[in-house]
Amino acid sequence: MTKRKHKREKEQLFQALNQQSQSSVTHNEGSVPAAVLAASPTLAALPESNELPKMKKFRFQLMHEWIMQRQPPGRAADVGGGKGLLAYLLQQSGWEATVIDPVNQALPPKYKDLTLNRRVKIAPDETVSHFTREFAPEMADQFDLLVSMHAHGCNIQLIDVAATTRKNVILLPCCIIQEPLLPEPGQHWLACLVDYALAKNLVVEPFRLNFRGQNIGLYIHSKF
Repeated sequence: MTKRKHKREKEQLFQALNQQSQSSVTHNEGSVPAAVLAASPTLAALPESNELPKMKKFRFQLMHEWIMQRQPPGRAADVGGGKGLLAYLLQQSGWEATVIDPVNQALPPKYKDLTLNRRVKIAPDETVSHFTREFAPEMADQFDLLVSMHAHGCNIQLIDVAATTRKNVILLPCCIIQEPLLPEPGQHWLACLVDYALAKNLVVEPFRLNFRGQNIGLYIHSKF
């Protein structure tokens, strides 16, 4: 068998496995099974779940609160940020925040402030900075923190960015669509990402937001 043919067959096999794996986990935002957490020393350290069914629609507010409790304001990128609510909330808290998403969407007209327990309107002329394109690793140079919430095709790239540039990264992963890496047979995608980051000599701190579904995030950063 020639090297070219062997390479082509390997690529075809990878694509077939990738399609099969993606079809079974597409938009998999369900809760991570307890057995998955117990099998990973990193994930097993998570406290017990305190999931609230109706809180998922406030996931951007919950992520904003989590970030504000642990990070001083800086330059943040919301990778795959959609309508940009997280970037807007960070911007209101003193951050320079940018959405990186191939689709440029307007900010929502209002959101619920969980601290004040009331609806807050967003003025029509309010904006956040936006890069209307797919994320690429060289874009990370402009930021101190990169956040990806249930975004496709960028989890591995962001872990690589954390390893090569010492940028802080927060992932809230859901599925493996458009990712260059497949989990081992029987391995959960979340555990796969943890192992990948640890192999890069990074620190992985898992955390849980209190909404029902895939609410486990990974705070990934350099040891130094």
